[in-house]
Amino acid sequence: MIVIIDYGVGNLGSIRNMLKRVGAQDVTVSSSPTEVAEAERLILPGVGSFDNAARRLRESGVLASLEERVLRAGTPILGICLGMQLFMDGSEEGVEPGLGWIPGRTVRFRESAGRSLRIPHMGWNTIDPVREDGLLAGMDPEAAYYFVHSYHVECAVPGDVLATTEHGYAFASVIRRGNIMGTQFHPEKSHRHGMQIFRNFLEAAC
Repeated sequence: MIVIIDYGVGNLGSIRNMLKRVGAQDVTVSSSPTEVAEAERLILPGVGSFDNAARRLRESGVLASLEERVLRAGTPILGICLGMQLFMDGSEEGVEPGLGWIPGRTVRFRESAGRSLRIPHMGWNTIDPVREDGLLAGMDPEAAYYFVHSYHVECAVPGDVLATTEHGYAFASVIRRGNIMGTQFHPEKSHRHGMQIFRNFLEAAC
């Protein structure tokens, strides 16, 4: 069973539909600790502000089951956009702690010297893999993915970064630490290239 965690934020229906399109048979949108505890794959979506999402996740009642499943059972999880940012220790956007599963912080885009930078970073952009990984298997090097965000992650360990994207400067757009994976872009809005990310998550990544 694949569980998309429902804690009040995220594009839940479109993620579920995309997973169905790549062949997933048992996809559930749920805030049930019991269903999270039984999941074979987990997806943590997220849109909006860091503090609101962190609070709502902790108030949802699923966090204990989620940590048991991810940290102790090693269940694969994919964080999407703000969901990925929640994996960090915290964010410049607020004061709430993150999950602390991947060392690092979420920071706001910084304007480049001598010119302004469009914030939020919104629209289509490419990714540049920095190491091979099953999550990126079969990806078209010219593919573009849909981004919409004003903050990005800075991993404390460079080896946790799978791919970067240029927006004024290079930032981490795909990350992985063992069974914990994330994309800054929205694969559910990225058409066939996003489908490939989901397919890899279900098949080759783990």
